[in-house]
Amino acid sequence: MIHLNLDKMMALKISDKNIEKARKIIKKGGVIIYPTDTLYGLGTDIFNLEAIGKIFKIKKRDFGKPISVMVSDFEEIKKLAFVGRKQKEKIKELLPGPYTIILKKKKIVSGLLTAGSSKVGIRIPDNEFCRALAKDLPITTTSANISGEKDFNFKKLKGVDLIFTGGKISGEASTIIDLTKRPFKILERKR
Repeated sequence: MIHLNLDKMMALKISDKNIEKARKIIKKGGVIIYPTDTLYGLGTDIFNLEAIGKIFKIKKRDFGKPISVMVSDFEEIKKLAFVGRKQKEKIKELLPGPYTIILKKKKIVSGLLTAGSSKVGIRIPDNEFCRALAKDLPITTTSANISGEKDFNFKKLKGVDLIFTGGKISGEASTIIDLTKRPFKILERKR
């Protein structure tokens, strides 16, 4: 169930103008709530450690749990993670789509984001809005709820700067597929 309380945060409809507003907020270390193809996500700049810390605080998330990354296209994935030929084929087959792929991260990706792991989860949602939002600006993508809770009660999420209203979501989390070893392995199926 999704509860909206927009008293303290700016609520915007999806539009090109508002995407640019959101990107400015993200670049300044702000946090947004946005619809993906699966769930509502919490997003901020993945290269801003203070902003990533805000995500953990807002979600009341354990720092031992990683947060995935949303990018706009395959070229952005290659900037953040190592991609071999077979991995590339699988990625091209799955993405954009309701999947989070796990790859070996490059040094550019903070251990804070990956909970100290050498791996990173990456998504390219099947959603033009998300891809425009993340164009050349990789952002966090983690469910917009308190960790461990099923409901999306935005009133509980203290410290969010902006929320996008509208958009179609499936209501199911993405399926997680580990591409770091062969055979590739489904870690968590949400469909």
